[in-house]
Parts: sequence; structure tokens; C-alpha cells
Amino acid sequence: MNPETFQIACYLPETILTNEQLAAIYPEWNAGKILEKTGIRQRHVCAPDECASDLAEQAAKRLFAAGQIAPASIDFVLLATQTPDYLLPTTACILQHRLGIPTSAGALDYNLGCSAYVYGLALAKGLLASGVASNLLLIMAETYSKHIHPMDKSVRTIFGDAAAATLLTRATAARIGEFVLGTDGSGASQLMVPVGGARRPSAGAACPEIVDESGNIRTDAHLFMNGPDIFAFTIATIPGLVKATLAKNRLALDDIDLFVFHQANKYMLDFLRKKTGIPQHKFVVDMEDCGNTVSASIPIALRRASDKGILKSGDKVMLVGFGVGLSWGATIITW
Repeated sequence: MNPETFQIACYLPETILTNEQLAAIYPEWNAGKILEKTGIRQRHVCAPDECASDLAEQAAKRLFAAGQIAPASIDFVLLATQTPDYLLPTTACILQHRLGIPTSAGALDYNLGCSAYVYGLALAKGLLASGVASNLLLIMAETYSKHIHPMDKSVRTIFGDAAAATLLTRATAARIGEFVLGTDGSGASQLMVPVGGARRPSAGAACPEIVDESGNIRTDAHLFMNGPDIFAFTIATIPGLVKATLAKNRLALDDIDLFVFHQANKYMLDFLRKKTGIPQHKFVVDMEDCGNTVSASIPIALRRASDKGILKSGDKVMLVGFGVGLSWGATIITW
């Protein structure tokens, strides 16, 4: 194993939901219109009996199968998911057992969405630099499809299920730069599943169907996203985040070889790229066949960029996450 190389493995569920299938459900939106609005042709969705732990397990097993490291060498499991198998216990603890990772390893979940990978790198860097861990498994696993009403085209056309596992060592931690993180909980209600937690338990909750002005149907037990407000938040926040991250790392825009933002949707990414002045050839847009995979979108994009030869050893890469919370974060890694 080269300890200085970032190792990432991904897993997408077998079931594919195409634009043509969605167009048959939403006659006012044909397949081409969905692609034009989102930049997505298809998305993967988990089976009814598939959960975040199952996707996470498959991604981790692919990482181990690559021969870079064995489960016995992992001493910390850090799992980001907003769709855990259970309210408790922690999904990371379940994974520790299923993957055959030693009981001496630490394991925990953290609940964060589209900025979770950047936050996870920050947490991992601290654990590795402090000596708490030596070989850390950072996993993103999301099954948003389980919380989407089938007649809510505003989110069903966008989100896909996925998992990604990243191996981080003390050597790779040294290749992670400085972080800029942010939070604005005043926007929490703009991207939310209102029912299901302790505030509004699902047991006995009355959840009538709601039809919005665009004809989307959902209940309070389903995912709600205020698209225009999320877009406005992103446009207002991310250009400044990019500048602050460059400044904190004492770099200029031209010093960055590749920019990998959370893969939200193509329209938003194109807008952000132009607003921040990033050249198109340095900017990754890669969601056409998998959709917005929430926390897994950045590592999936990194893995694919590396496989395609777009991302090369020694490249400086800016990672930018933003979304649910509201939360945002960015850092620069040397690949």
C-alpha cells in the first residue's frame, strides 16, 4: 500500500431509475426536459430491503478487495449518513462487526448531508494527527430515495442512492490542507424531513398529502426541499467560501488543478463555476448517470476523475460541499 495515496471505492445500488421511467409518471416532464433541468439521465435507488449499512458495506468491501488494506488494520470507522438503519444503535458500530474490523477500533456516525465529506476529512485529519487513529475508514452512505414521495418530481428527479469509502492514514492526512467550515441553522427547514425524529415522532403522526403550486405531492414524513432558497443560499455563500479557502491555504485560483464541488445539479454547478471564475476544464461535473448522491457525491467524483486520468498524482484539488443544515465547507487536498 502506498500510504500517501487517497484510496476511494464506491458502490451504486443495482436498481436504476431512468428519466424515461420518470417521464411516464410525470407526463408534463419528458425525459429531455428532466436532463435539461438537472443534468441527470438516471439515478440508482436502493431496493426496499437495502439500507445505508448495506451500501456502506459494499463500498468498504470493494476498498478492501483492491488490496490496499485489510479490515484488521482499520482502527476507526467514521460514517456519514442522514438515513441510518436505526435511530439507535450507530450504523458505524454495525458495520464494524459486519466488516470484521477489530473491536479495538472506534466507530461513530455523524449526521450531515452534502457537506459531510469535507467535514469528515476535517474530523479524520484531527483523529489521525492526534494519534487517536492510524488507519481510518471514512464512509458516506445515503438512501434518500426512502424519504421521497413517488409523486414529488422536484426531488425524485435529482437524488440517487450511493456509498463511498475512503481510506485515510497519517500520511494522507498530511496531504489535507486547511479548512473553512460554516453553518446557518436558520435555514434548517429549507431541506428537511419534518416527521420521524423526537420532535415529531412518526408513530401516530397524521401526515396528509400536500400538493404544492408546482403539482408535487409529499407529506411531512417525506423529504422537502425549497429549491429556490437552497439555490439562493448556495450562490450567496460558495463564491466567498472559495476565496476564503484559497486565502487560508495561501493559494491562488490558478494554483488549483481541479475543483470538485458537491454534485448538486448541473445548472447550479455551471452557475457557480462562472460566478467564481473557474475554467471549465478544471471543473468536475459528473452526475449524469447517478444523480445527486448527497454526501457521496464528492468522493464518487474524485474516484471517477482519477479513473479517467483527469486527476493525477500531485494535483491540488479544491473540495467544496454545501447543503442541508444549512452547512458548507471546503478544503484543498494534494492527490
